[in-house]
Amino acid sequence: MKLSARMIVLMVLLLAVPLSSYWLVFRPRDARMEAARGEIDHMKSMLDKLRLETARNDDLVRANAHIKESVDAIEARLPNNKEVDAIVRQVSDLAVQAGLDSPSVKSLKPVPAALFMEQPMELSLEGDFRGFYEFLIKLEQLPRITRVCDMKIKRNEEGDGRIKADFTLSIYFQEAKGSKS
Repeated sequence: MKLSARMIVLMVLLLAVPLSSYWLVFRPRDARMEAARGEIDHMKSMLDKLRLETARNDDLVRANAHIKESVDAIEARLPNNKEVDAIVRQVSDLAVQAGLDSPSVKSLKPVPAALFMEQPMELSLEGDFRGFYEFLIKLEQLPRITRVCDMKIKRNEEGDGRIKADFTLSIYFQEAKGSKS
């Protein structure tokens, strides 16, 4: 079999068509498909992250609601500035019920404490130690937020088992709406 020039050209053309179609059509198309797959994978990973964040947002909403309930519960324990006098009377009644002498109270200037106000008062009590201990327990059980600091306890010189206690009692309160003290 003798190959003529015409047959050689035809064979070259027959080989050139699939090779050129691979280089000119299929190879660029495969590159675009691979790029699209990469973009789809990227979008899927972003969607997974978004789902994770969305699920976390629900948790944050629940956590914020729980925190708000806690803050509301604490604020409910804070009297307004008009009720501070009633708490002072309540503390004085607790001291008398515990068998102590009626306390002397010196009210100091209210000071800001974060979002609330703090009303410090210097108290001086006299009585037996058991009564003082009972007074402190009852003071701790009050529904309002108070703090005892700068406590000094002295034994009575007469040796009758009585003590004298000087301390600062701070009562936390909210200012009533529309009033500044």
